[in-house]
Amino acid sequence: MAETILVIAEQREGKLNRVSFETIAAAQAISKETGWQVEVVVIGNGIGAPASELAQKAVAKVYALEAPPLVAYTSDAYVFALKHFIAEKQPRLVLFPHTYQVRDFAPSLALALDRTLISDTIGYKHESGKLLFTRQMFQGKFSADVSFTGDGPWLATIQIGAFRGDQAEAGSAPVESVTAAVADGPARVTPHEVFQEARQSVDLSQAEIIVAVGRGIKEEKNLTLAEDLAKALGGELAASRPICDNGWLPLERQVGSSGQTVAPKVYFALGISGAIQHLVGMKGSRTIVAVNKDPEAPIFEIADVGVVGDLFDIVPAVTEELKKVKAGA
Repeated sequence: MAETILVIAEQREGKLNRVSFETIAAAQAISKETGWQVEVVVIGNGIGAPASELAQKAVAKVYALEAPPLVAYTSDAYVFALKHFIAEKQPRLVLFPHTYQVRDFAPSLALALDRTLISDTIGYKHESGKLLFTRQMFQGKFSADVSFTGDGPWLATIQIGAFRGDQAEAGSAPVESVTAAVADGPARVTPHEVFQEARQSVDLSQAEIIVAVGRGIKEEKNLTLAEDLAKALGGELAASRPICDNGWLPLERQVGSSGQTVAPKVYFALGISGAIQHLVGMKGSRTIVAVNKDPEAPIFEIADVGVVGDLFDIVPAVTEELKKVKAGA
């Protein structure tokens, strides 16, 4: 029987988290070097639509792991269902996207399986038949290659932006519906409706365009420059830590080691010097455009497009040009 890489896809209310495709891309890359086949499991109830969407990728099979108690996420229910499913399928490797939800239940799942979890990995190596995962340490100042000891299944989470979801190879896979194991007795946690405040919060990991501001914006009133650019681009507004520490933007819009990790198609860094704590949260972006008056700013080391100049002159000009293009479209 072929060894298997099992990808745990994430969905909420029938909609896939797009970072699931990044994890599939990682599994496909590992598969090419190891020869292990890739399978995907999505968890919930009445999840035919996300399962069918996953089946459009080049994987061996997609499992829809379903039961009524899984209709809304709880850590206990996910751990119980996945523990039994993984114990039955016995994959060599289990990969998760490194989301907030996964961070909540994956450590408990590893404990339930009595297996090791390597979290927040940014890459892998396959050397002399040995699989190693790379993870950052000390807020990205160092990287370490970590290997598993003992028998599988091995568990690892993949950092957002470490792989590109649009590079997950297309295909056609069968979908198998599986009845999930459910614990006897009353649940410890009963999920309620999502709070309205949570609905209004922003998940920057899902944004395709982000306009981020740093100390170079100088004053809170100047945020309108970035807001106008974000609106013209159809993107989200974000910030480095000093902006959120000052209370100019809510913490949910902070990018970096103490904020969100993002990987949009385009990331505008306006007046951001490029401290390592910020870079670890956004360097997986596909295209990075940096505007800074300091030509020695570290942000230019990773930028795809660098503009040395005053953002108070450059940003309004770019915004106006975008508006003209939209008006003429």
